[in-house]
Amino acid sequence: MGSDRAGPPRRVIHLLKLAVGVKDIGHLADIQRRRALADPPLRHQTRSFPKRADELREGGSIYWVITGAILVRQRVLDVVEDVWDDGLRCAGLVLDPSLVRVAARPMRPFQGWRYLTPEDAPMDISDDQARISDELPPELQRSLRALALLP
Repeated sequence: MGSDRAGPPRRVIHLLKLAVGVKDIGHLADIQRRRALADPPLRHQTRSFPKRADELREGGSIYWVITGAILVRQRVLDVVEDVWDDGLRCAGLVLDPSLVRVAARPMRPFQGWRYLTPEDAPMDISDDQARISDELPPELQRSLRALALLP
């Protein structure tokens, strides 16, 4: 008997990326706001085109590592061929401008980006949880996260 589907269901995948030089979530938001205004749509350019781009388009996000911890994510709306300012080709990750706070998870530095399965991705946190975290000094936040006592 025939099936309604054109093929097997696609699996969603996420990306994990260091936000190099970014001090905090507000700093990332400011950088991205300026980029979106200067050269819309908001996108992050990366040298390698993800082999699993179709899975990213199925609802994937990019999870940003800021000052040693995964802190926030953004939906990946599309993956397109793009061009650096110097004319070299690259991949453009078209991003939803909304930053979604996640339960902080310590992360060591790494090169490039990594795939992140939905099962391994940190959970989103509420605005109340984020507000409580933000009221603490940054060094205390890092220490409490390292002990898994703060989202």
